[in-house]
Amino acid sequence: MPSTPNTPTTPTTSRITEYLIPRAGAFPHDPALAPDGTVWYTDQNNSYIGRLNPASGSITDIATPTSGSGPHGIDVAPDGFVYYTAQSRAIIGRVDPRTNAITEFRLPAETANPHTPLVFRGKVWFTAEGNNTYGELDPATGTVRTFRCPTANSLPYGLRAAPDGLLWIALFGTNKLGRVDPVSGAMTEFTLPAAAARPRRLEVAADGMVWYTDYSRGYLGRLNPATREVREWRSPSGTGSAPYGIAISKDGRVWYNESTANQMIGFDSQSEQFETVRIPTAGSIVRNVASDVANQRIWLALSGTQRIGKLDLARP
Repeated sequence: MPSTPNTPTTPTTSRITEYLIPRAGAFPHDPALAPDGTVWYTDQNNSYIGRLNPASGSITDIATPTSGSGPHGIDVAPDGFVYYTAQSRAIIGRVDPRTNAITEFRLPAETANPHTPLVFRGKVWFTAEGNNTYGELDPATGTVRTFRCPTANSLPYGLRAAPDGLLWIALFGTNKLGRVDPVSGAMTEFTLPAAAARPRRLEVAADGMVWYTDYSRGYLGRLNPATREVREWRSPSGTGSAPYGIAISKDGRVWYNESTANQMIGFDSQSEQFETVRIPTAGSIVRNVASDVANQRIWLALSGTQRIGKLDLARP
């Protein structure tokens, strides 16, 4: 298993702008970027869906129809409609961005506790971490297909689509990644060499490589699906850094959060060098991110600090 020890890093003066959410006790869990450049987020504690206008800094929040629903993950469809998982109430919600009206879709018991959503080819795929399942909602009909992970207690977590039209799921309870055929729903598992690996979030590059954060061991990893080769690099803060939310920028760099070190990490796979960017407010945990490729930004949900962050990649 090719591994790289902790390599030298280049510390960078923070390029992160923070936006304070005015609602008291706000706990932003996930962000999502809309086609018009606005940023949506889930406020898990208050059971609100928020909308940030980056140009003005103004924030609008919308109460979920079911109180205490615990909105968790969020994604925006190409038509601008916003989908979120209401983890505490087995619901997927849809927000109409023109009216802020929310439609709720009830999920079957086997996919209760929905986690990460992904709008893909007109359907909403999602993981259900606590049920060892994943599913697909057709918002046109409300029908749901559910599938069970091959390995027990897999804790299906992060979810992303690949350029070849297949889906990838980080199986956080195992040392495995799952590849899903969206037609049949069948999953193929890819076992990571380190038995203690626990992939939590992942991202798929344009070349098909699957990058993942190994939350347990403090590593950044890369799987080549064609050869099943795995490479990994020790995160700058090492063991205990708890790598979490991950994205790929326009120039191909991989960016992820060290959730216990209050910083974002950029990794150049060509030079195999790391860059660190401090998050201004202490105590930030970035559970998920949204990449704005066109404007060279990454949006961060700064959980625990009542803030949304913008990492500007265009600035030196």
